[in-house]
Parts: sequence; structure tokens; C-alpha cells
Amino acid sequence: MYRILICDDERDIVNALKIYIEAEGYETLVAYNGLEAIKCVQENEVHLILMDVMMPVLDGISATVKIRENYNIPIIMLTAKGEDTDKILGLNLGADDYMTKPFNPIEVIARIRSQLRRYIHLGGNTPVASKDIIVHGDITLNDNAKTVSISGEPISLTPTEYDILKLFMQNPGKVMSPKDIYRQVWKNSPFGAENTVAVHIRHIREKIEVDPAEPRYLKVVWAQGYKLEGGRPIP
Repeated sequence: MYRILICDDERDIVNALKIYIEAEGYETLVAYNGLEAIKCVQENEVHLILMDVMMPVLDGISATVKIRENYNIPIIMLTAKGEDTDKILGLNLGADDYMTKPFNPIEVIARIRSQLRRYIHLGGNTPVASKDIIVHGDITLNDNAKTVSISGEPISLTPTEYDILKLFMQNPGKVMSPKDIYRQVWKNSPFGAENTVAVHIRHIREKIEVDPAEPRYLKVVWAQGYKLEGGRPIP
């Protein structure tokens, strides 16, 4: 059974989320500030975190930075309406997605399921078939083991970053708009897709490019979107 950590200083929100999430068969843990969230992750097996931004003692963004030092758990930021700066900052610092209060319970569960699908498939030790390996230039993606390496050196991607890179590697040379990417990776309505996708693309570039400012692989196509170049894919 998967365990969800709900971290928010508003107890009514925590209690409501707990009801929705447990009704779907997940276990829940709760925290009311960032320090409690960090301690909870250190002491328990947690599969996903719902992290409020504004909290006492330690805010959600600072807690996310600390958690990201050692854990690859999917993190969904919880923000108040209009906190666009916090949304972008949270994504920049390691969050996988964000939701704006007040929540639609159906959307909460959909976002959780989407992020868990990525996270629970990271790793694996079954034999690898050739179709599970995609090579593009110096990049090798092993979709069975959910790993990526550059010139043989492994790199660490969040589940969302992995899915975005995989999408590009499955469609080399194809121009994809931020909305297309958001629909296929987040499996959700592409509202606010431009900034969210741009932040994740930048993170991927920082990990796969020699010079992220002059990318070899992930290129911008002006006014259209992004495409993968720079290497002949090997089937």
C-alpha cells in the first residue's frame, strides 16, 4: 500500500485531504510544518508528498530543498490562488507538480495517481529487452530499469523529468508544444503548462547538456515548442 504524506499547517485541509486519499485505499501520514515533514520522510517509507508552501517553523519550499538532497519522492506543492512566484520557485527547487487551493477532490486523486505511476516504476531488476533501451547521441535511456546515463555515466532525474525525456527520445526531431508535453506527461488539462514545462526542460538540460545555455539536445523551436536533436537514435 502506498503512503502519502500530507503537510499543511491548516488542519481542516489536512483532515479533508486525509479523508479523500484514504478513501482511495492509500495510507496517510500528516505533518504541519516543513521540519515535521522532513522528520517524517526520514523515519517512514513515503511514496508521495503533498507539500504546502506557506507554513510556520519551516516553509514548504525550504523543506522541499532539504528533502531533495536525499530523496526522489514525488512532491506536489500546494499553493494559494495567485502565488505564481511560489509555484515556479517550487518547481525550480525540485517539486514535480503543483495544485492551487481550493482543491477538487477528483483532481487531487488524479494528480496523486499520475505521480505515483512514475515513481513506483523507478528501478527494477528484471531482464532488459532491446526495445526497453533508447539511445540518442550520448544519452541512453533504459525504460526497464528507469535509468538514464550520459556517455555511460548515470544521472539522477525526478520521475517527471524522466517521463519528459523519454517522450522526447521516443519522438526525436518532432516539435512538441508545452501543452502537448503537459497533456502526455501530466495526463491533465494543460492550464499553466508553459511555465511548468519550461522549468522541467531547464532542469533536464542542466543534467544532460555540457552547456545548458547552448543545448545540443533539447532545442527550442521559436513560438512552437521543443524538440530533441543532436544524435542519431538507435532502435
